[in-house]
Amino acid sequence: MAQTEVSFQVKGILLDSLTQEGEPYATIRIVRDDKPEKPVKMMVSDMKGRFRETVFGKGKFTLSVTSVGRTTIVRKFTVKESGETFDFGTIYMTDAANELGVVEVVAQKPLVKADIDKIEYSVSDDPDSETNTMLEMLRKVPMVTVDGEDNIKVNGSSSFKVYVNGKPNSMMSNNPTEVLKSMPANTIKKIEVITNPGPKYDAEGVGGILNIITSGGGFEGYTVTLSGNASNTGAGGGVFGTVQKGKFTLSARYNYNYNNSPRSYSGGSQRATDISSDVANLDYDGSSKGDGSFQSGSIEASYEIDTLNLVSVSFGLWGGSNDSRGNSRYAGTSPADGSSLYRYVTASGSESSWYSIDGGIDFQHISPAVKERMLTFSYRVNSRPQTSDSNTEYTIDEGYDVDWGEYLRRLEDQRNDGEQNTTEHTFQADFTTPLGKNHKVETGVKYILRNNSSDNDRYLRAAGASEFLFDEEHSTHYRHQNDIIAAYLGYGLTLKKLSGRLGVRYEHTIEDVKYLLGRGEDFRKNYDDVIPSASLGWKLTDLSNLRLGYNMRIYRPGIWYLNPYLDDSNPSSLSQGNPELESEHSHSFSLSYSNFTSKFNINLAARYSFTNNSIQSVTSLVSEDDIPDLSAENRTGKDVLYTTYQNIGKSRDFNLSAYANWNASQNTRIYANLFGGYTKLKGADGLENDGWNFFGYGGAQQSFKHDWRLSMNVFGQTPWVMLQGKGSSFFSYGISLNKSFMKRKLTLSAYANNFFKKYNRFSSHIEGSGFISDSWNEYPQMRFGFSISYRVGELKASVKKAARTITNDDVKSGEGGGGGGVSGN
Repeated sequence: MAQTEVSFQVKGILLDSLTQEGEPYATIRIVRDDKPEKPVKMMVSDMKGRFRETVFGKGKFTLSVTSVGRTTIVRKFTVKESGETFDFGTIYMTDAANELGVVEVVAQKPLVKADIDKIEYSVSDDPDSETNTMLEMLRKVPMVTVDGEDNIKVNGSSSFKVYVNGKPNSMMSNNPTEVLKSMPANTIKKIEVITNPGPKYDAEGVGGILNIITSGGGFEGYTVTLSGNASNTGAGGGVFGTVQKGKFTLSARYNYNYNNSPRSYSGGSQRATDISSDVANLDYDGSSKGDGSFQSGSIEASYEIDTLNLVSVSFGLWGGSNDSRGNSRYAGTSPADGSSLYRYVTASGSESSWYSIDGGIDFQHISPAVKERMLTFSYRVNSRPQTSDSNTEYTIDEGYDVDWGEYLRRLEDQRNDGEQNTTEHTFQADFTTPLGKNHKVETGVKYILRNNSSDNDRYLRAAGASEFLFDEEHSTHYRHQNDIIAAYLGYGLTLKKLSGRLGVRYEHTIEDVKYLLGRGEDFRKNYDDVIPSASLGWKLTDLSNLRLGYNMRIYRPGIWYLNPYLDDSNPSSLSQGNPELESEHSHSFSLSYSNFTSKFNINLAARYSFTNNSIQSVTSLVSEDDIPDLSAENRTGKDVLYTTYQNIGKSRDFNLSAYANWNASQNTRIYANLFGGYTKLKGADGLENDGWNFFGYGGAQQSFKHDWRLSMNVFGQTPWVMLQGKGSSFFSYGISLNKSFMKRKLTLSAYANNFFKKYNRFSSHIEGSGFISDSWNEYPQMRFGFSISYRVGELKASVKKAARTITNDDVKSGEGGGGGGVSGN
């Protein structure tokens, strides 16, 4: 009967409207106009976008072409007789960026995308973002690790920079753990890990750049979203909205979080390896409790003068405050016979605040004569006021050894009042233009004027006294001028499946420090750095690619590394900066493979890096008499720990990372993020250490009927390698459940992490010249709570932004500060 029925053929080819490449796996649907609910034929395009099929029937038909993220194509035709062929020729597919409507999700969106120089993780498409903090979500991101003590690393390095919406935020770069721990993940759209920054990016950051794209810049339309959360450690809430009138668009958001963590505990010991009457073995333990708040807000606006000229402005606020109280007990004993030498107790408290307030304006002009030729002028101003006030009170046991009386005399009650501020103005110009069909050149110049001020006043109170007296000798007021002059040139090539980039960047740095009060000496330093970069990409198929890259990055010493001021507030552990430090240079080579399909996503990467002049902290047990800047009246001849910094480190790192995501079914997702490698470190005085390390994060997400979702995650790590020892291993787990209502406008979520154990214990072991040190910390890890979000409004408009804008990512923070950064210049 089929041979006697009317039949016809349809065929065509689907191409991307911009790249002219085939559109694979698009769905082609043919229906009769009188029965549109029941298709007579469905097919899928091949890898090159082609389709060809025989269909039965006659009359009026409609052919529709759909693909994820693409505008639907509709073609109508009429079949009159058997044997006809309907050749639709070339059909061009375009992005459906402005055609959002009522969409029923029938397949899971890929969470990860790969480009020639970056990996992108879509936080907003991960259901766990409804309950997790931003720090917890980072554990899922390829090439990023967050250990049990919340230390962040990118590509195995703690030297990285953090950008927000393509613009640097120094407060986040200097305090990434604290900020991201306080930030709800449902305020974030995606994270970009720029593993091979090109010449347009500032050269700072060995591991790369993290670019955090907030929902404020990503949601489109007339919409308002309200959210709130509460847990055993605090509560918070936020609001986001967008309005548009004509060519003017404005969006604003604000978030506030309060954190009140349970008490944490710490302790440790210090043992001398050379027995002497001038050294004591030290044992200590204590506890602390604190609370804090974090808030962030931003306003973005754009005005499209015409199709070729765009002006955009932005204003942002990030910051918070912390208040903590603690106490510790110290006991010094003789390394010879274990007899007691001294005992004392400290009661301490601190209050701090840190904010980053910035604004910027960009003007972008697109050439009407040459496609993709663009000129951008940008200006940015940023101010980062901070306060840091602390106090310590000592109670000394009277039964101390008389030989240690002079040493203990230095333990006077202490109060420190600190104020810091950094104000910077940045001017930048960028120009990019194509050269023919396959070539592109980009160039630009940049000038940063950065003024830092720091006033730290110390007050001392002798035993038995009631008043604190100003200690001018140990107080310090300094002004730090840091100017950066930079220029870059880049070249890009696109040739069928091959793409490549070459670039070079020049940076001149001026460091000028003046002490208005204190023992520091004025100093001035200049740096000149030439930074090359190269990357090559090969598109194996439409869904997979291979990338090869070389990158040189620098690690510029910040003021706390350079400052020659001797900090002797703790008589058993002194530290001092080194103004002779030079920029640290790191070279890395990487090879990575990505394959992203609707069913399975995988990213594999191998990276080798080396540094021959890394800045290392060097700690040794020395006599106070050998510390030249220690005041004569404070020298007691006892042995103490002394820390300074030197360009003596040599490091060799080989790392392998793997990210895999398997959509086992339409409702089931299984994923893993793995990172491991070998590290070899060398330092001064014969210090050397090496070893393997491994980080693993994995889990599963299950969707059920009526918009229920369940997520389960586990995370573990082995001890990490340090120059003078090793860190701690760690294991964690969590579960979350969320439910959506009212067509997913209202979402409720509940979660619980580490619910079988309230505290987790971390330990570290360090060996240095003349001593062995062990320390431990117990942090509260049990966390449970719920969150709620509600969205109203329609999605139609978004704030337009200049394609080029200012990004500053050029300073290495002090010890304990991470670093990060991402998209932009």
